Amino acid sequence: MRFSTFLVQTDEKFLVDHGMTKGGMSLIDEARAASIYRDMGPATEMSGGSAANTIVGIANFGARAAYVGKVKDDQIGNLYSHDIRAAGVAFETASAKDGPATGCSYILVTPDGERTMNTYLGAAQDLTPDDIDASQIAASQIIYLEGYLWDPKSAKEAFVKAASIAHGGRPPGSR
Repeated sequence: MRFSTFLVQTDEKFLVDHGMTKGGMSLIDEARAASIYRDMGPATEMSGGSAANTIVGIANFGARAAYVGKVKDDQIGNLYSHDIRAAGVAFETASAKDGPATGCSYILVTPDGERTMNTYLGAAQDLTPDDIDASQIAASQIIYLEGYLWDPKSAKEAFVKAASIAHGGRPPGSR
């Protein structure tokens, strides 16, 4: 995913007060993300997300790596863009000027080490087929598509386009 992760030490009361299921993962909207951010304690912020972490790991092993994902031209999006490029990953997707904020995930850790995740997908959901660089996909040996973005219509269309290009222009599943 393409978002910032906020790692927060918290207590059970915070989870209860915010209606969170300890150890769970919830997809949240922007208003809920703002509410959690407002009420949480100090955090460690880092860029992350499952697909981003995977591609950075691949780059760290010395492979050439590129990433396609949507962030907004906001503080978190600019930090994210910097961090993934600094990790040696090509990231050329244009930032959104309008629409939802860059996504974020609040990972709340209680004293017993249990983590409770609240993830706002944000601008990532607005990935479109126009964000897919056909020549970049065609030149790739492997593409990795993240399941969190299979449901939003435009992101799904972008994934289908990328898969089709990766399969030599054939629709996925055809021979």
